[in-house]
Amino acid sequence: MVFYSQERIGLFIDGSNLYAAARALGFDIDYKRLLEMFAKKGRLIRAFYYTALVEDQEYSPIRPLVDWLDYNGYTMVTKPTKEFTDAAGRRKIKGNMDIELAIDVMEMAQYLDHVVLFSGDGDFRRLVEAVQRKGVRVTVVSTIRSQPPMVADELRRQADTFLELLDLEPAIARSPQAHRDDRAVDDEDDDEYDD
Repeated sequence: MVFYSQERIGLFIDGSNLYAAARALGFDIDYKRLLEMFAKKGRLIRAFYYTALVEDQEYSPIRPLVDWLDYNGYTMVTKPTKEFTDAAGRRKIKGNMDIELAIDVMEMAQYLDHVVLFSGDGDFRRLVEAVQRKGVRVTVVSTIRSQPPMVADELRRQADTFLELLDLEPAIARSPQAHRDDRAVDDEDDDEYDD
C-alpha cells in the first residue's frame, strides 16, 4: 500500500458493493477503524459513503449505519430507491449510485492527490482513467478472493494500485466481541416482544 504522508486522500465508498464484498469474505467492516486507518496514511480530506434508501419502509436495516456514519466523519450521499415491475411481473428495487459517486470524484479531483475507490464495479474504469489524467493516483479496494471475484478485471488493471479487501481485514474488521455484543443487544430487544 503506497501512501505519502502529505498527500491529500479522498475515500469514495460504494456502500452496497463494499458490503457485498465484505459479506462474501465473511467479515463485517468497522467503519471507525477504516476511517482511522486511512487518516494515518496521509491528509484525509473527505470520506464519502454512497447508498440508496428505501423511503416508504417504517424501519430500514441500513438506517442505523447511515445515521452513525453521518455523525462520525463520513459525508453521506443517499437517494431513494425506485421500485418497478420487470417484464416477468416481479417487483424489483433499483438504487444505483454510480453517477453520484462519479460526479463527486470528478469535482473533488482538483483537491486530492489520491482517490481510494471502494468498489469493484467495472463501470468505474473510465472514471478512474479520467481522474488519472488529472494527475490523481487511484487505489481500488475490492476482492478477487471471493467466488466469483467482486472486482472487474478492467477496473483492477486501470487502477494505480489494487488493494485486496481480505488483506485489510485485520485492520478494518469489526471485532468478534463487538459483533457478539451487538447480537446480545439484538437478542435482548427481541425478548421485549416475545409475549
